[in-house]
Amino acid sequence: MRLATWNVNSIRSRIDRVAEFLDRQDIDVLAIQETKCRDDQFPYERFDELGYEVAHFGLNQWNGVAIASRIGLTDVEQAFPDQPGFDKDAGESLLSTPVVEARALGATCGGVRVWSLYVPNGRALDDPHYAYKLEWLAALRANGARWLADHPEDQIALVGDWNIAPTDDDVWSVEFFEGKTHISQPERDAFHAFTESGFADVMRPFAPGPGVYTYWDYTQLRFPRKEGMRIDFILASPTLAARAKDAMVDRDERKGKGASDHAPVIAEFTD
Repeated sequence: MRLATWNVNSIRSRIDRVAEFLDRQDIDVLAIQETKCRDDQFPYERFDELGYEVAHFGLNQWNGVAIASRIGLTDVEQAFPDQPGFDKDAGESLLSTPVVEARALGATCGGVRVWSLYVPNGRALDDPHYAYKLEWLAALRANGARWLADHPEDQIALVGDWNIAPTDDDVWSVEFFEGKTHISQPERDAFHAFTESGFADVMRPFAPGPGVYTYWDYTQLRFPRKEGMRIDFILASPTLAARAKDAMVDRDERKGKGASDHAPVIAEFTD
């Protein structure tokens, strides 16, 4: 099984690149984030032509998550239990009229429970969106810990854009991000809570050390200057992690005209 996750930054703008990637990398399951479209705008037909079933959760031109699979797609679930919402008009009153955003989508593919996740950005350390991000992660972690406790043999993949660089090796400059989101200690603690619960970052054993990034800002020539962050992850339950045989970042997908600012992360698991 070859599982990939990719923040495509608009599926309608990049459907050709996604189609070529699926073929070139022989992907069985692709989790997609930031589709930036409603369900009725998603290019289902193109995926169908390629032999993939698709589940999509999109409410407007923001956020949006999807899962495309050629090895089965069942038990689709939009949002995880008790997923927090956010009221963008609430100002300082966080969650006064919460709206559950299109940030989490689950489906079972080839016996693996895959969650496509687009973790809130946080915006700034003093922004209500930052508190929302931490609450969102805590709720997801509580679900993940319960899933492992109730069914430790289950194969679960929590994948997507986590908007966190969990270690100093995962960012090109700690000094540059000092006082900003993505590397703050509460965010890093929230990420590490998943690994402490039993989920494993499957890529790290195959790509150790600094300089392995999945995101490069469009500005300031960040990509050619190799100034990136590793914020996209495949976290696997113990039984699934034990099957991991390879993992990588497809950096080529950040190159060329019309690229997303993220590159796909790919993991291969034994049968």
